[in-house]
Amino acid sequence: MKLIIKFNLVFIVIFLLGLLVAGKVSHTLLQNNARDEIIQNARVMMEAALAQRTYTITQIKPLLDNQMIYSFLPQTVPAYSATETFNIIHKKFPDYSYKEATLNPTNPRDRTTDWEADIVNQFRDGRAKVELIGERDTPTGRSLYLAHPIQIKDKGCLKCHSTVDVAPRTMIEQYGNANGFGWKMDEIIGAQVISVPTKVARTRADQAFKIFMISLTAVFLFIFVALNLMLTFIVIRPVTQLAAMADKVSLGDFDTPAFKATRNDEIGRLAASFGRMKTSLEKAMKMLDN
Repeated sequence: MKLIIKFNLVFIVIFLLGLLVAGKVSHTLLQNNARDEIIQNARVMMEAALAQRTYTITQIKPLLDNQMIYSFLPQTVPAYSATETFNIIHKKFPDYSYKEATLNPTNPRDRTTDWEADIVNQFRDGRAKVELIGERDTPTGRSLYLAHPIQIKDKGCLKCHSTVDVAPRTMIEQYGNANGFGWKMDEIIGAQVISVPTKVARTRADQAFKIFMISLTAVFLFIFVALNLMLTFIVIRPVTQLAAMADKVSLGDFDTPAFKATRNDEIGRLAASFGRMKTSLEKAMKMLDN
């Protein structure tokens, strides 16, 4: 097997191993970065929901408390305010959603679905503390959810949700007396759930991975061609010429022109050594003839 073929086989094996390792590391890194980006977007949305709740409690509710005597205004409820705000966003970005999923809600639209109930129960039994992150399949594709527990920490909440007797009459008239009662202080009654699609970030990560692998392969091909040219002109061709001269000399052809050793490297020193050996052999053969 020729030297250049051996060299290329070794080089290809090393490249394939390097490509495999680089591909595995880069793909994992890009996917992890995509997931971190998705989680960061979800946390920003969660903070926006918390800000909306705080705004409602501190600035909207005090202005409308007196009106609650005559009619129940859901706009004074922080959960309603945050949900309505995100419903507007949901119309433009249907893959993004926010819900204050509650096991026993006053407003039926806030009732937990099966997977949301599982999230709430993980907070209730201690499997999750302050935050829960996961992924699930939806009709529109893979989605990441981020959830925070909803815990009764304000006694003011119990004015509407402890018993029917103490609840505002106007609220009962609007929602009835069957749901949203029996809440207790420090009880986890639901979870704020943000859902964010993973497709956009994952697609960008996949595109970046493809570009990286194509670029890496292109660099390899360039290096492969360059090294083959260097190996051919710097090593293979001189060695081939020396081998041909050695064959002729071994057959007694001393008229073979000497190899011009103009290089100051290993090949040059080999050529010079071969020239001296040819001269010495030629003199020895002449001495034997005489």
